[in-house]
Amino acid sequence: MRELDRAEALRLLATVSLGRIVFTQHALPAVRPVNHLVDGEDVVIRIHEGGALASLAAPADGPGVVVAYEADAMDPDTHLGWSVVVTGYARPVADAEDVDRYADLLRPWVERATTRTLRIRPDLVTGFRLEAAAPPPAPVIRG
Repeated sequence: MRELDRAEALRLLATVSLGRIVFTQHALPAVRPVNHLVDGEDVVIRIHEGGALASLAAPADGPGVVVAYEADAMDPDTHLGWSVVVTGYARPVADAEDVDRYADLLRPWVERATTRTLRIRPDLVTGFRLEAAAPPPAPVIRG
């Protein structure tokens, strides 16, 4: 297992479109799968009104809501791959041009219409890659 630096972790996160957001709901941890895009270092997701994630749409000028976002790519046969976790504050995207641009770039996977866009600004980015072990060195034959 090899630890990823911030830049490599964010680069890998941008290669997949599905992850899991971890947030607090009724004072308990909750997890929802969502699709995302990475814009610079920010993770952007879209949500619909009335859903569990709507509680994250605090006022854009507020501090935001602390969340974690996890995505990975693991091979089920070899058990090799990577996992990245971004921890930071989720805030609604207020700029109308950004909202429109993200609506064009990020289509929801579910049938429900998404009406809000959230940006997660990472304070902490961690990740690891599971790699194949190096083969043992060949024996030295002396003769």
